[in-house]
Amino acid sequence: MPPSPTAPPSSSPTPAPGSSKPGSQPGVPGAPRQEVPEGSTKLPDKQLDASALPADYPREVYTSNGGTILNIRGQEGGCGHATAEAAQQDGTRVTVNLTELKGQTGQMCTMDIRHPVISVALSAPLGERTVVLKQMR
Repeated sequence: MPPSPTAPPSSSPTPAPGSSKPGSQPGVPGAPRQEVPEGSTKLPDKQLDASALPADYPREVYTSNGGTILNIRGQEGGCGHATAEAAQQDGTRVTVNLTELKGQTGQMCTMDIRHPVISVALSAPLGERTVVLKQMR
């Protein structure tokens, strides 16, 4: 007997918003997103050292998850993908290296500039430490 037209599809269900899918939880490191995760707190200017960044690079850093996650506005374009890593963490500062990974050669790419939010996990809450942003090439 054929399945009834009201029977649920046999494919697996779509995860609900806010499910435990990696990178889908607000403030959890994962794929870059366009918006700052809900509940994030903007880092005070006095705690940010972005002097090593080019003049046109965004200077936005937010904390979430009790200060253990940094949400940083990066920069990418065309086939590039922005990434970030906490390169050094000590008692007074956290140094984050921002990198744009280039796409494959011989591939057609758009000429747009995007500013995704990239999440970086810290080994301990940020507290009063300074965040130092550096662009790697």
